[in-house]
This record gives sequence, structure tokens and C-alpha cells, in this order.
Amino acid sequence: MIFPIFNSFNNPIYVDLHSHLLPDIDDGVKSIKESLTIIKKFQELGYKKLITTPHIMSHRYPNTKDIILKKLELLQKYIENENLNIKIVASAEYYLDNTFLEQIKTNTLLPFNNKYILFETTYQSEPINLFEVIFEMQSKGYIPVLAHPERYFYLHESLEKYHELKELGVLFQVNVKSLKNQNHSISKMGLKLINLGLVDFMGSDIHKTSEMKHFEKLLTSRMYENIFKKNTILNNTLN
Repeated sequence: MIFPIFNSFNNPIYVDLHSHLLPDIDDGVKSIKESLTIIKKFQELGYKKLITTPHIMSHRYPNTKDIILKKLELLQKYIENENLNIKIVASAEYYLDNTFLEQIKTNTLLPFNNKYILFETTYQSEPINLFEVIFEMQSKGYIPVLAHPERYFYLHESLEKYHELKELGVLFQVNVKSLKNQNHSISKMGLKLINLGLVDFMGSDIHKTSEMKHFEKLLTSRMYENIFKKNTILNNTLN
């Protein structure tokens, strides 16, 4: 099998999943200017489509589908005015809480590609209703995608927990920046999931301009190259 030469301008992935590029809506970018700076950099790196995913957390970022789509429409107008040759759409990164469960039941979610739901949980302890929420998503026809599974310390206790989620039909989205994280246990688990072939999507999880330099550097690393030897990465199916 021949693998591509890896450099900043020959990234096998041209669709990014998971970022926070809608201005002043969560802990991501704070202005249209910052959004455009990051988006231009993505374009330079060969990306053709960005699926940005602002937080929806009832206790911190009580965003709604309408709020997100209005922000997206505004940003899209600026992208058009700048003549950028890159597409941006929006979904959300849903925090597993009671509000999320209610949105599933009332069909008020904002999936990407009409069927995938990106969700996250608390990092330290397993939610008591984790499997109930997964079941509810699937019963509505959605495919659950767990955001950055390498960051959940309660899953670090046993690889069997990861395998159990995969067997239930949960897809895993690992962050590129987790390949080299200040918290070594996160990087270790990210690389372990990659080596086990458990990764379905890669994401930038970019929140601000200053993160792009580190992100670009990782795209040229051997660690990044290894992802495509061990896993079937689905990003480009989202075009």
C-alpha cells in the first residue's frame, strides 16, 4: 500500500470535523476577524470544508439550533465577501445533560450530514445515563459520535470500556492536538486508540488562532501519518 507524502499542503483529510469558529458563542473565537484568520489558514492547509461545532451546554453555553444557524449565516456572508474557496457548515458539540436528552426526544438537534451527532461528557466520571442517551440517539436514527474519547479519564480505567462503546455503534472522533498534549495520559490514550484502529474521525477542535501553529505542525508528523495506516478515517465522506 502506498501512503501519501505528508506535508502541510498534502493532508489526506480535506474535511475538518469539530471546531469552535462561530464568533462569541462559546469558548471559541471571539470575533469575525479571528474566525476568518483561522478559516484562511485551513484553506492554506488544503481543507475544503469545515464542520464547526459550538458547545451546547445548558449550564454554560445554552445555545440553540436557531442561535447557531444565525451565527453561521453571518460568518458565511463574510467568507463569501472574502472570496474564500472553502465551505463552512455548523452542527454542535452536545454536552450530555438532561437538556441534551430532551432535545433528542423532541427532535430539535442539529446533526451534521443529517445523521451524525457529536457529543461529549464530563471528563472525570461516567454519566449514569450514558447508555440511555446513546440508545435514544440511535432510536431516532442518529449515529452518535463521541468527541475526543481520549480525554475521558473514566474510560482510561479499561480499554474494554472503549470496545463496549464501539460495539454499541458509537463512533470516535479523536483530536489531532491530542497527539501531543500537555497531559501525557491524554496523548497516550489518543495514540493507543489510533494504534488499535478504533478511530473514525479526526478533528482539529480549534478554538483560537494561537492553536493553528501547533495543529499545522502535527499534520506533518509521523504520528499523524500513522493514523491512516491503522484506521479508516471517514472525514472525507462528509463532503
